Amino acid sequence: MQTRSGIKNFLSNNFIILIILAVLLIGFYLLSPLNQNLTQQERDIISFTQTAKNPVPYLKNTFGLKINIFSVVYKESPRALALDPNGILFASITKSGLVAAFPDKNKNGMADEVIYVLENLNKPHGIVFHGGYLYVAETDKVTRYKYDPQTLKTSDPQKLFDLPSGGGHFTRTIRIFDNKLYTSIGSSCDSCIEQDPRRAAIFVSDLDGQNFRKFAGGLRNTVFFAFDSRGNLWGADMGRDDIGDYLPPDEINLVREGKNYGWPCFFGQGIKDVNFIPEQPFDCGITEGSIFDLRAHVAPLGLTFISSKLLPEKNQGDLLMALHGSGNTDRQVGYKIILINIKDNQVVNSEDFITGWYQRDLGWLGRPVDLIFSKDKETLYISDDDSNLIYAVTK
Repeated sequence: MQTRSGIKNFLSNNFIILIILAVLLIGFYLLSPLNQNLTQQERDIISFTQTAKNPVPYLKNTFGLKINIFSVVYKESPRALALDPNGILFASITKSGLVAAFPDKNKNGMADEVIYVLENLNKPHGIVFHGGYLYVAETDKVTRYKYDPQTLKTSDPQKLFDLPSGGGHFTRTIRIFDNKLYTSIGSSCDSCIEQDPRRAAIFVSDLDGQNFRKFAGGLRNTVFFAFDSRGNLWGADMGRDDIGDYLPPDEINLVREGKNYGWPCFFGQGIKDVNFIPEQPFDCGITEGSIFDLRAHVAPLGLTFISSKLLPEKNQGDLLMALHGSGNTDRQVGYKIILINIKDNQVVNSEDFITGWYQRDLGWLGRPVDLIFSKDKETLYISDDDSNLIYAVTK
């Protein structure tokens, strides 16, 4: 009885406070984009976005640039990035089967909203706009849609070709260069002899999907790749697992048509993988070594060539690369963006560009994925599929 009386007195004496709390809770529920309970980390992230131009405090760079949150994607995980003809940022949300647009109509450096342009896709990853179409690479196919940049609507899907689905590496990335469509397909395993010749390779086709053929092979998992101003294809390849914290190196390859880059027989600059013991005789053939070796397990992902407006002091042939970071090693490495200095198609050295996603005392606070410059080349967008954020890097 005493307990019930105490509760009754509390309710009576604090009626107004309870009403205010109820209104706040209902308001928060209605304003939450997914009407879900948010973690404390997500609440902190939202507070960043509510203060315009508030830099992300845990990310650091040595070039005096500002790093702000462009959009919170809440429970989603943004991956590959693209710009539509009007410069609106798009992202694939692979786990949820979505492609989303992030318009910034008032140009204040933050997305106004998240618009889901395509839904119910099969692990979409690579996206690219070209010639009035939006091209989308799902894990099992590449499709193009007619695209209206005024309404952000798609229509008339046309499947261009099928791809081997699933496996250990299920993401598919696409790029268009010189009116050709390039598609990367990762291996189905860590280290094996592939039964499907389309695996562990980059393919090229016409824009309508015709004349689909292998461009280069022996690429275990070149998730992202990019073309430089001379038309050279640069790819970041992930090395195999389970042979230690320091082997094999992840790779940067200058990918040439018709070449074999070694997997599963060799890694790095032509080093034989003595741990690969095939169950049947296998001819590795003539292979190419990497052009530059990264530290093992840093998990290289998005790469893009730098913008003169954002970094005028750097060579415009230099490359920015996101290191996603790896959880399959006792030594936490990666979790940053590096700047790779290139001269005459050779890597001179690399240096840190943005750090701070990994904190020794806190663990990782995010994992960078893809990089793309805005249409005016004054902003670098970065997707983060762990913190569910898209960042904007500006002067």
